[in-house]
Amino acid sequence: MQLRAVIFDMDGLLIDSEPLWAEAADEVFKLYGVSLTHEQYITTTGLRTKEFVQWWFRHFKIDDEELSRAEKRIITLVLDKVKRKARIMPGVDHIFEFFHRKQFKIGLASSSPMELIELVVEMTGIGKFLDAIASAEDLPYGKPHPLVYLNCAETLGVEPAACICFEDSFNGMIAAKAAKMKCVVVPHHAQLKDDRWGAADLKLSSLQNFGELHFNLVQG
Repeated sequence: MQLRAVIFDMDGLLIDSEPLWAEAADEVFKLYGVSLTHEQYITTTGLRTKEFVQWWFRHFKIDDEELSRAEKRIITLVLDKVKRKARIMPGVDHIFEFFHRKQFKIGLASSSPMELIELVVEMTGIGKFLDAIASAEDLPYGKPHPLVYLNCAETLGVEPAACICFEDSFNGMIAAKAAKMKCVVVPHHAQLKDDRWGAADLKLSSLQNFGELHFNLVQG
């Protein structure tokens, strides 16, 4: 099927917010006397905050009554950190202009709460390109479930098989592939050689590197 739409993840792909999420989680988890290793943290990258907190609180046997409080603390901290020191990833302007010139419908599908999505859209200046925004915040299932991608495609009015997605996390890639979409991954440089990316249709080191040749490879 010919590709007609593109859907982007946000955290770690359009903005360098993953270290800020890790900082916030570390600060909040220390209030409960626990901490995550880097290796532990990356296994849950791409999950919604509520699922991330639930997973690790149950791992560390922390009372479920604290889940909502910890989730809200993390989100509040991340919003502040993103405002103060988030960095837009290389190639964001390039990739949005690339698909705008192709007259693709353009969507954003993120696990983050809408408040953060709106902040990042403003910071990056991509609002003028977007035809749909989907947040998994209040959905029954988050990534790696495909629901947020399917919802975004529905809002765009495009069949899932006609969509190409850009992701940076393993859970996000699984969500895109489960939605029967093409998926280009742009992993963190430390994870670039990880064998897990084999399920992707294409792997890049930067959004800036994506061009007509890559598009044709994915289009097939």
